[in-house]
Amino acid sequence: MRPFSIKTKLGALVVISVLITTGLMMIALRTDTELRFITVFSMIATLLITQFVAHGLTAPLDEMNTVARAISHGDYTRRVSENRRDELADLAHTINAMADELEAQDRQRKELVANVSHELRTPIAGLRAVLENVVDGIAEADPETMRTALKQTERLGRLVETLLDLSRLDNGVVPLRRRRFEVWPYLSGVLKEANMVASARATTGSGGSHTRTDVHLHLDVSPPELTAHADPERIHQVVANLIDNAVKHSPPHGRVTVKARRGALPDSLELEVLDEGPGIPRSEWHRVFERFNRGAASRPHGPGSDGGTGLGLAIARWAVELHGGRIGVAESDRGCRILVTLPGDPVVPS
Repeated sequence: MRPFSIKTKLGALVVISVLITTGLMMIALRTDTELRFITVFSMIATLLITQFVAHGLTAPLDEMNTVARAISHGDYTRRVSENRRDELADLAHTINAMADELEAQDRQRKELVANVSHELRTPIAGLRAVLENVVDGIAEADPETMRTALKQTERLGRLVETLLDLSRLDNGVVPLRRRRFEVWPYLSGVLKEANMVASARATTGSGGSHTRTDVHLHLDVSPPELTAHADPERIHQVVANLIDNAVKHSPPHGRVTVKARRGALPDSLELEVLDEGPGIPRSEWHRVFERFNRGAASRPHGPGSDGGTGLGLAIARWAVELHGGRIGVAESDRGCRILVTLPGDPVVPS
C-alpha cells in the first residue's frame, strides 16, 4: 500500500476527526463547557479538514478533465502534472501516455500524407514534361519516350498505393518489399532519371524540384558487382531526394557524387551523396532532417532552384528508418556529405 494513497488519506481523515471530537469532549467534561459549543467546534474542525483533503483530491481530477477534453478536440500537446504519490499519479501517467501515443500516431499520419504528396510531384511533372514534348513536336512518340512515360506512370501508381498503407503505418507496420538487386545499374538508372527529369523541366519551364542541368552527377560504386538487399522503391526515394537536395545547393557547374560501398554486415550497403556547395553548419546537423526545414544559410540554393518544401530529407530519413538503417550528416572537407547505412539482414519487428 502506498504511504500517501487515497485510502490512507481517507483513513487519516476519519481518525483525525474522531480524535478532535474526542479531545473536545474531554475538554468539555473537565471545563464544564456546554456540549453544543463542543459540537459546533467539532463540526467546523472536521469540515475544514475534509475540505482540505477534498481539494487535494478534486484539483487533479479537474486538471485531468480539462486535458481529456482537449485531447478529444485534437489537442495532443496538453499533459497532466504527475507531482503526486497516490493513485491519481498513476491515472495521470496513463493519460499522458495515451496523449503521447495519440500525438505520435497523428504525427505519423500527417507525415505520410505530406511525404507522399511531395513525392507525387516528381513523376507527375516528369510525365507531363514528356507528354508536352510529344504534343508540341519537340520529341517523337518513339518506344524510348513511351517507356519513359510508362516508367513515370508506374512509379506514380506505386506512390498512390502508399496512401493505402496509411492504416498500416498508424499501427506501426509499413510494408517493405525487399529484394536483392545490383547496385551499379540501379543507381545508374536513378541518376539517369534525375538528369532526364531536370532536362525536361528546364525545357518546359515546369516548376517543382530543381531545373538545373549544369550540375554533373557522378556515380562511384565499388566493387562494381556490389549487390544490396532492400526495397528498391524506398531506396529510390532516398537517393532521388538526396540528389535533388545536393543539386539545389551546388555551385554553377558543380559536381554531385553518389558513392556506394559494401557495409560491415552481409548484403549491407553504405551510400554517400557529396556536393560542392556551402555545406551545413555543425549546429544545424541535427535539424536538417526535420520536416519543412530549408536551412539557415543566407543563400542556400543554387541557380534554378525554388528552395523546395523542406520535405526531401525528411522523406529520406523516413525511408531509411523503415529499413532499420541510419542517415546523417558526416564530416567533409568541402560541401555537404550525407551518409546512409542500410542493414543487410531484414529487421524483424519486436
